[in-house]
Amino acid sequence: MDSINRLEIAKGVYFNSIKDNRFKTSKISVSFIVPLKEETASVNALLSGVMTRTTSKYPDFTLLSKKLSDLYGAHLGGFVRKTGDNQIVTFSISGIDDKYAFEGDNISKDMTDLLCNIIFNPKLDGNSFCEEEITQEKRQLKEVIDSEFNDKRTYSINQAVKIICKYEPYSLSRFGTKEDIDTVTGEDLYNGWVSLLNNSRVEIFYVGDSSSDAVIDELKAQFSKYDRTECEINNIVSGEVTEVKTVKEEMELSQSKMILAFRTDISDNKDNTMPMRLAVAMLGGTAHSKLFNNVREKLSLCYYCSSRFIKNKGLMFIESGVEKKNIEEAKNAILKELDDLANGNFTDFEINATKLSMCNSFITIADNEFGLETWYFSQVLSNKISSVEDACKEVNSVTREEIIEMAKKLKLDTVYTLESKE
Repeated sequence: MDSINRLEIAKGVYFNSIKDNRFKTSKISVSFIVPLKEETASVNALLSGVMTRTTSKYPDFTLLSKKLSDLYGAHLGGFVRKTGDNQIVTFSISGIDDKYAFEGDNISKDMTDLLCNIIFNPKLDGNSFCEEEITQEKRQLKEVIDSEFNDKRTYSINQAVKIICKYEPYSLSRFGTKEDIDTVTGEDLYNGWVSLLNNSRVEIFYVGDSSSDAVIDELKAQFSKYDRTECEINNIVSGEVTEVKTVKEEMELSQSKMILAFRTDISDNKDNTMPMRLAVAMLGGTAHSKLFNNVREKLSLCYYCSSRFIKNKGLMFIESGVEKKNIEEAKNAILKELDDLANGNFTDFEINATKLSMCNSFITIADNEFGLETWYFSQVLSNKISSVEDACKEVNSVTREEIIEMAKKLKLDTVYTLESKE
């Protein structure tokens, strides 16, 4: 099974090695973490795509693809995400583990060399990235933004986030805006790239069964060339609600959406969030949950109805797809289920079934390299590193009294509805 070893290899650069003998492949990722800001969001999002198209050593896509083929069909990727009030730009490469390569090939070293080419030696035109790659990436990124708008379930949750976190970085899209994307220049990307290298927190992950020594040595040598400053990684958490905000939007659609957004002062920056996570799962996170069984199945008020907890922000969102005529009745039914949870109106079966479901979910997450990395990435950001086994023990130790206490802490802040036009 997995174990993690963590060390700082340069100023603000942390190397996390996860040893696991279940996989025949290995994965290396380098993630730059910075505060999510309106003025840099689109630049960082574009960099994640532009920088994986070419390098100075492999200046066109054909040469880069050939190199990946030579590495037993290794896969190279770049993506951007947000975690709380922070933006994360990740570059990764995965391929066959060293022990399965022919003639003793050191594939992990070769993959590291290529990844370092991507990160430290991009294809540049002076102090600018090349316009051809930028133009193509802008088009693709705007298509992704359009796809989120067209998916009304995603659109509605994004709108609810903008409302409840109006004055917080979490309200921003990890991609920025289409308008900002259009204005980004090659020089902007160059300055953004330099800033990532010098002013970020960097989390490197190596997942595999072979030695990570060659990976550490190369990345340490590269990052040590920079006079780095590690930026602070913070999240705004507030459980205070002064008034419930109600926002309605109308569009041409067949199924209305309703999002109920709640605040709590419980977050993984300072608390053990497992009791809250269990309470939220009991409410609407599993097939045994109150929202699924009662609001959706028994009352037939929703096409779907589920809850999820954003542990680094202390927020809970309840998402539902409803008929327009049922919106008010569905809202009241949902709030009744939360009241029942806060008043202890639930059975031991509900507790035990939810605990089992959560533990199975944890175990499933860690069944592949990507999931295992995702698990520990979340852990290191909260400075509380625990294995899947430890997390399951934590879940199973949560008491009925803790569940009730957590449910009472959830305060309704925002009701957002996306309704079909008459």
